[in-house]
Amino acid sequence: MIRHRVLGRFCFIVFTVLVWFCLPIFGGIQQALAKDGVLIIELEGPINPGTAMYVVRGLEEAKKQDAELSIIRLDTPGGLGSSMRTIVKAILNSPVPVVVYVGPTGAGAASAGVLVTVAADVAAMAPGTNIGAAHPVTAGGKDIEKTMSKKVTNDMAAYARGIAEEKGKNGEWVEKAIRESVSITSDEALKKNVIDLVAKDMDDLLKQLDGREVSLPEGKIVLKTADLKKIYYRPGFRDKVLKTISDPNIAYILMMIGLAGLYFELAHPGAIFPGVIGAISLILAFYSFQTLPVNYAGLLLILLAIIFFIAEIKVTSYGVLSIGGLISLTFGSIMLFEDIGVPVKLIIPTVILVGGFFVVVSGLAFRAYHTKPKGGVEGMVGEVGLVKERIDPEGLLFVHGEYWRAMARERLEQGEMAEVIGVDGLVLKVRKATNREF
Repeated sequence: MIRHRVLGRFCFIVFTVLVWFCLPIFGGIQQALAKDGVLIIELEGPINPGTAMYVVRGLEEAKKQDAELSIIRLDTPGGLGSSMRTIVKAILNSPVPVVVYVGPTGAGAASAGVLVTVAADVAAMAPGTNIGAAHPVTAGGKDIEKTMSKKVTNDMAAYARGIAEEKGKNGEWVEKAIRESVSITSDEALKKNVIDLVAKDMDDLLKQLDGREVSLPEGKIVLKTADLKKIYYRPGFRDKVLKTISDPNIAYILMMIGLAGLYFELAHPGAIFPGVIGAISLILAFYSFQTLPVNYAGLLLILLAIIFFIAEIKVTSYGVLSIGGLISLTFGSIMLFEDIGVPVKLIIPTVILVGGFFVVVSGLAFRAYHTKPKGGVEGMVGEVGLVKERIDPEGLLFVHGEYWRAMARERLEQGEMAEVIGVDGLVLKVRKATNREF
């Protein structure tokens, strides 16, 4: 009965909290962009799965909010080719004009950043910036093996030249940047027709864009940017988590932790903690290297969390499996529902409540599994009864509302209290009870 009350109260709390968090979400808490606004997406640091999805979502938001223009302010040393292609594809297919602005002064568009820049409807740079050095290398920065390098370089050069020529840029120089790793300043890039203009800051950029004609998938339009409001698309909690996980250094560490954890668990079965950390780290590392798509990685993490919660019932882990399940469920929810746009404000309390539910149920099941039987012969051990007939060494004991034959190593007189310490068939093994009441 007590357990049923606990579960009932917990379910009521779950329902109440979910309603509390869902009401503002369904009520439309996101503010709409004005139609005369420009959405600014700041892409700084390596291009990886996390930053790529952040840019893609930003461009989708600009489309959804009917923004007049999207500006990607770029400052990157490069990144993964697959993530770069994700961004380029989103730019080329955006119904909202996209401007890539390499800035502020001192910024650069290296490696994968070159292709992101030339893919824009308008490519711009700030004074004192540079672009180039786009030769493909491995994720660790080392040269690719000779035969494979030739194939990768040819593929990337053809891909980049096609994009540049499609956007009216200098495809020959872009190909040279890939094959020979050349790099040039903003002024040189303007002269060589690699970019469209040089602007000292964002206000100067909007001023120069006013009246410029650009070609979109739906046709040509003339930009009107003189009085546009600048609205920044800020990375959310999900973006920051995915960006951190996708960092090449973090990805390498996760891979090492994953391999070491699984090896230790296999070498010393039952350690639990290394296996839990290793399994979570390995899935996150596969996502970071783009071996697993973000949604598949999220699904695997949620399935892993369920396995941890179920194992908690059977394995004495002192809460390690439950904590591992909560961590896995949190990362899995963030990654699985990333494309759907479920807000973190809903994900976090839901994970806590669902995880808490599993922990409570697992705790009750564990307690029931290890609780001493209350009935039958096994339930007699530890009980205290009243000696009805002298036990020396055998006699009669009244316990649990029944009369039992009992035996002891010491004499127990009628009226004394005896504690059951074992059962031998239908005979109870007892001893004198100390400070115990019947």
